[in-house]
Amino acid sequence: MNAPETIIPAEAPPAQEDKRAAVPLGKRVRRLVMQLGPSRMAATIVFLLAAILIARFSWQLPLTDAAERALYDARATLVAPKAGQDKRITLVTYNDETLFSTSIRSPLDRTLLANALANLDQMGAKAIGIDIVFDSPRPDDDLLKAQLRAMKTPTWLAYAEQASNPRTIFYEQQKYLESYLADVTTAKTKPTSVLFRTDGDGVIRNWPDRPKHLPPLMANALAPVDPAYADFQGGIRFLVPARAAAGQEEPVFANIPIDTFAMPMDDQMRGAFAELVKGRYVLIGGDIIDNDQFNTPLSRFPDAITGQHETMIGLEVHAHMLAQQLDNAWPRPIPGPALWALAVLIVVAGGLTSLIDLRARWVALAFLGQMAFFIAFPFWLQGHGIDTTTLPTFGWAVGWLFGYAAVGTAARTIGSRQRAFAQSALGKYLPADVAAQILRDPDQLSLHGERRNIFCVFTDLEGFTKLSHAVTPETVARLLNEYLDRLSDIVLDHGGTIDKFVGDAVVAFWGAPLSRPDDGERAAAAALAMYEAGEKFRTDLAAEDVPPIGMTRVGLHVGDAIVGNFGGEGRIQYTALGDSMNTASRLEAANKSLKTGVLISAEAAARSGRDDLVPMGRVTLRGRAQPVDLFTPRPDLVPERRAQIAALVAAHAAGDKNTLVTAATALAAEFAQDASILFLIERLNQTKEGESYVLS
Repeated sequence: MNAPETIIPAEAPPAQEDKRAAVPLGKRVRRLVMQLGPSRMAATIVFLLAAILIARFSWQLPLTDAAERALYDARATLVAPKAGQDKRITLVTYNDETLFSTSIRSPLDRTLLANALANLDQMGAKAIGIDIVFDSPRPDDDLLKAQLRAMKTPTWLAYAEQASNPRTIFYEQQKYLESYLADVTTAKTKPTSVLFRTDGDGVIRNWPDRPKHLPPLMANALAPVDPAYADFQGGIRFLVPARAAAGQEEPVFANIPIDTFAMPMDDQMRGAFAELVKGRYVLIGGDIIDNDQFNTPLSRFPDAITGQHETMIGLEVHAHMLAQQLDNAWPRPIPGPALWALAVLIVVAGGLTSLIDLRARWVALAFLGQMAFFIAFPFWLQGHGIDTTTLPTFGWAVGWLFGYAAVGTAARTIGSRQRAFAQSALGKYLPADVAAQILRDPDQLSLHGERRNIFCVFTDLEGFTKLSHAVTPETVARLLNEYLDRLSDIVLDHGGTIDKFVGDAVVAFWGAPLSRPDDGERAAAAALAMYEAGEKFRTDLAAEDVPPIGMTRVGLHVGDAIVGNFGGEGRIQYTALGDSMNTASRLEAANKSLKTGVLISAEAAARSGRDDLVPMGRVTLRGRAQPVDLFTPRPDLVPERRAQIAALVAAHAAGDKNTLVTAATALAAEFAQDASILFLIERLNQTKEGESYVLS
């Protein structure tokens, strides 16, 4: 069976830039869902659900909660409002100098406090909050109690209980405190809760809860509070000094030692100090180096002035809470459904990002855009009055990464299957090492065509058409598949590329898509092996009850061809076009006339590396004007016999009639049963010196 004549293009098409269209994201998702399989789909869904839970509850999970707290502290510090000194609140504190001068460290000097309260009560303070717990007796208790009962300014005394604050007060102290407060409580003097709640890392970030049995929280007691926020437990708004960065620190709240107000004063002196107190909320408490110090979000980073990680006294925490309440600066909480929706969207975004099929710069842009969102969006929310103490920003990043990994792993699983399938499919036409290299570097498989020097092989099975009419279709299919399998394996084992099957014919070539230095040797060895496999197939077929078939004829030629993918957008085929393919096809067909099984052109023979080739004379193939010198492999002959045949052909080419006749006579007797040699002698006798034999 001869292949139809192939028309060589006038010029190889110019190389064009690969304009591979990106696979739409929706199509990739659908393909992934359809191809993943039940078990892997279930595993992927479980992984995605875990990612969503992390993206929603990272504040409550081990390890991630520490990261969330650190990120919140960064937001609370960097976006903290910068404020000048708040003229509404004044801190009056016991400091270490006061303790030294009174020689009393704990409990604090109550005479000093009584004297200060007497002066402050006459200076016009709006309210006074005392963050000192009177939980043990002192000799001067009666003096302080009398002053507290005499207060005209609303005064609030600290109260703590063992149940809610077990590390601060024990049972006997609580009982004494309760009796003390019962003695001094009036219409103006009342107890207030000084309860704080710290997170697991010991940092105060949120307003505490308000147990019903406790008196009102100090900030709520000192100033009227909006009933809607009477139980607010969101983030505390900590202020930073407006001029701290310039090196001129002015504290947000004035801090005056209590000694200033405890000295004996007349009306004139009180008037001079009244501007520090009049119309203000006065908070009295300790500012002692080793006591009542708390970490806040501002403590995580070094102070702009001191360079130290500064703690904050409890009295100042109360002041920040009071200022927040006075400013009605309540951060708005993020609803739970919104957090769930964001968690789902972020995990989905991570999964979809792993499926993006765009140019690298667009993938990088999408990735960087999402990373910028994770970094900037929480700061934007914090700066716009949103409470981010429950915002799982680190959980978002982890959830996104898990979503990316889960879907990406699933996609890679499908990709590995497709890659294995593609390599298996390529392996039907290409050698295994070539198929693997093509998958690693697809550019080596030209998408449009390139000129390559290739070794082309055509085969044909004589008599198969007659056989196909004599047996059932099932038998035809079985025999044909078995035959083509044998020949295909030979091509691939010898490193060739299978171009196509045309009925029972096999078309193959060497030198594309990858070329090797020994392509000629491989192609020649394969040509002979295919012929021998055909003969073995004939022998095996003889045992079956089917009509006999003829030999497998093989033609081999080397020359330039255009190799690449052809066929248009809808269906393409990797094939070779050109005169070298046509010549190989005609060499295969010439076997029938020349009574040979394998014919190799002189060009291919020169690069075959074989020493068992014998010349078959010069022949003009059908449809050709230019003659070709032909060779056939004869490994069955000893070197002396091959030399005799070569001498016969050389004598004809040289016009040496005597040598030709002598050699022909000897060979005719030697090869009386060899049709190909006998026909070679006949052709040489029919042609003149150096002439070719024209096949009709």
